[in-house]
Amino acid sequence: MRAMTVGAMYPGTFDPITRGHEDLLRRCAELYDRVVVAIAASPRKAPLFSLDERVALAREVLKDVPQVIVSGYEGLTVDFARQRNLKVIIRGLRAVSDFEYEFQLATMNRHLNPDVETVFLTPTEHYTFVSSTLVREIAEYGGDVSPFVHPYVEERLKAKYAGRA
Repeated sequence: MRAMTVGAMYPGTFDPITRGHEDLLRRCAELYDRVVVAIAASPRKAPLFSLDERVALAREVLKDVPQVIVSGYEGLTVDFARQRNLKVIIRGLRAVSDFEYEFQLATMNRHLNPDVETVFLTPTEHYTFVSSTLVREIAEYGGDVSPFVHPYVEERLKAKYAGRA
């Protein structure tokens, strides 16, 4: 049974979506009736995958979770939340080092839109060290990323780096 009928969003670049992201999203789906995976365009980060590719990856990974909706966006996260009547922003905290930045971000978001709350979740223990950045680096050098990403994401990473060789 879900604890809240409030819509929540989990924003990020998801370049690519990892098992850690997937874990948090599946757990959020148990708490909220609607969870929007809000994939930021993030052009300044120069993502490996285009926004459309990242949206497609997340949709494939989460296709069996009906209350999860995947959407790309540009602009401020709080504006995206306001436009979709989402009252909760989910953020993952892998380590203490994440907290300072995430706290600053949550405080700024509250300043920009006091109607939106930030909820912090920690990943399942065996995903605390997994990040999209590390997954991309392992994949770039031909390492095994299968423990860290869905098989479809692994396949797309291999194809992406094969095209760069």
